Amino acid sequence: MQIDDTDRRILRHLLADPDLSNADLAARAGVTTATCWRRLDRLRAGGVIRATVAEIDWRRLGYAVEVSLRFNLDKTNPRAFDEFLDAARQVPEVTGIETFLGRVDLRLTVIARDMAHYQEIYRRRILTLPHIADIEALMLVATIKDEGALPV
Repeated sequence: MQIDDTDRRILRHLLADPDLSNADLAARAGVTTATCWRRLDRLRAGGVIRATVAEIDWRRLGYAVEVSLRFNLDKTNPRAFDEFLDAARQVPEVTGIETFLGRVDLRLTVIARDMAHYQEIYRRRILTLPHIADIEALMLVATIKDEGALPV
């Protein structure tokens, strides 16, 4: 899908403040409300804007620990990936699942209230996931940049 400078302006302002009303977004982008609405509709239909979501700060809800777990699976079983992913999706504290090409097969992001809670999740839910050949844990210390946006 092709986008022009007007679309880019709308997207920049939408990314900067997703809670803007259509009228405010249109004013900031320098277009009419009708034009803004039509362009947003076209960007959604074209798959450029996939969703408008709520971003939850897990720490404010009492989840102070975030761990990234990198897995290599025992790939001698042809269903290893599917079975691992099916089981990992059932762990409520897993907030992200990503697959990779290279030395690491998968990464899970796990949140916990504290280290004791994390240890419980790790022992009871993570280590019981099928087909694990190797695990590496990376404890999140700080998030320096977390943007899901491209410079438009």
